[in-house]
Amino acid sequence: MSSPQSNAMDATYRKLLTYSYNIVGSYEDAKDLVQSTMEKYITLDKRHIEHEVNYLIKTVINASINFKNRAEKQKGYGVWLPEPMATESPDLNLIKEQTASYSLLVLMEKLNAKERAVFILKEAFGYSHEEIAEVLDTTLENSRQLLTRARKSLDQTPVRADMPAQGVLEKYIQSILDADLDTLEHLLVEDIRLMADGGRSVKVVKDVAVGREAAARLLQHVYTLFLRDTEYTFTTINHQPAICFYKNGTLYNCHVLEITADGQIGNIFSIVAPEKLRTIS
Repeated sequence: MSSPQSNAMDATYRKLLTYSYNIVGSYEDAKDLVQSTMEKYITLDKRHIEHEVNYLIKTVINASINFKNRAEKQKGYGVWLPEPMATESPDLNLIKEQTASYSLLVLMEKLNAKERAVFILKEAFGYSHEEIAEVLDTTLENSRQLLTRARKSLDQTPVRADMPAQGVLEKYIQSILDADLDTLEHLLVEDIRLMADGGRSVKVVKDVAVGREAAARLLQHVYTLFLRDTEYTFTTINHQPAICFYKNGTLYNCHVLEITADGQIGNIFSIVAPEKLRTIS
């Protein structure tokens, strides 16, 4: 039976991990940052610390901002996409309700690290500007300015609404299986962007395809070359509908989709990078 102290520590760990993941976009890097912070905290002289959890949150957030500022996008194949998380999994170590949607994580790559942190703290975690200013060691006015800049950048490319998507996913995969390009194109919004991340080891056919005709043809081409002999399952990744493709029982490719309110498919994010599929496999 777990003790109240261990339960409190577990809750703190999940909170720290969620904050860090939303800022850096990588679950593995977030785990490293949180682990490093907690290891240093164990040996720290704590006499000057009034609130231990707040101290850890502040330390992890600033460590995550510094990491994001230092980290260059991987020199890999395709575009850099965030590490996906199976938000419906009972084993999820993140706080499900506070984990950003996949589309939002992708959009936030347009922000600098501090804008991203302010946006996450305000919009996802409900921090006041006074609290944000204290966490980031900045002024109240600067916190407000950072949030305004972040919102302006994100509003230039609005996130489409998600909806229950089982029927859409079934039509999507069946049109690919049947090589029915007309049906597939009608499922896609006109300005769709299909993005692929092969990571350090998997060459992708094309990093970005824009427009329904180009996306549909690329999807069909990739299926014919690489996915014909796979098995697939429908799932939820970062609160969005997704399809996972398996080869010989190993997760090979994951498509995360945006579904519009009228049942069309917006952007499609195709993650092939093995190092980013480990967590959801």
